[in-house]
Amino acid sequence: MGAETAKLLARSGCAVALVARRESELSALAETIRAAGGTAFVYPHDVSDFGEVPALFQQICRDLGGLDVIFYAAGVMPRIAVDEFDFAKDRLMIEVNVLGAIAWLNEAVVRFAATAQGKGTSPGGAGTIVGIGSVAGDRGRRGQPVYCTSKAALETYLEALRNRVGRVGIRVVTIKPGPVDTPMTRGLDKLPLLIPAEEAARQIVSASERGVRVAYIPGAWRYIMAVIRAIPSALFQKMNI
Repeated sequence: MGAETAKLLARSGCAVALVARRESELSALAETIRAAGGTAFVYPHDVSDFGEVPALFQQICRDLGGLDVIFYAAGVMPRIAVDEFDFAKDRLMIEVNVLGAIAWLNEAVVRFAATAQGKGTSPGGAGTIVGIGSVAGDRGRRGQPVYCTSKAALETYLEALRNRVGRVGIRVVTIKPGPVDTPMTRGLDKLPLLIPAEEAARQIVSASERGVRVAYIPGAWRYIMAVIRAIPSALFQKMNI
């Protein structure tokens, strides 16, 4: 999703900073963007290397000549057997899906807040923060306890951030996709309403531009998850979902 979002933003005229672990894949993505006439910068980085974030964030802002919007799309979901409890996998999900987001988005908040006075307090006037959560964050499901936990934690953080900084013109958008056709989901069974990454990116960018607080992707998931959240816990425990 992150790669497709970057391509879409670049096509609209944005200069994009690409941040991920695999330098070869980043470079290939940057070349695709540049070949289409866009501007892209490459920054190899493991989001669990929290100490590297402040300096790298500042470098990105200098290279771009500023920052208007940040998308945190990093996420991992290792395969977990139904009877498996693996702390190493659990820790990885918390570090990447939650702590990495906090490390990067806190930096963005500080920068956007510093410019809020000069840009006024209109929604998004100081900057926009977009975090990619998941419908998995809406209930604790037996198949992926810590993945669900990580997305619920991320979404609570984003809500709290929105409540804290929304008044000074910083927009915070929470994206809650259902299954998206990416390497993370390939090979998994039971993927209802699966959508291509390109379509997910289109809806992510649209939500960020419209400034909605929470966007389910596709929109049908808003109603599906409202029903699932309403299921009593004792009944939900008996259901294989």
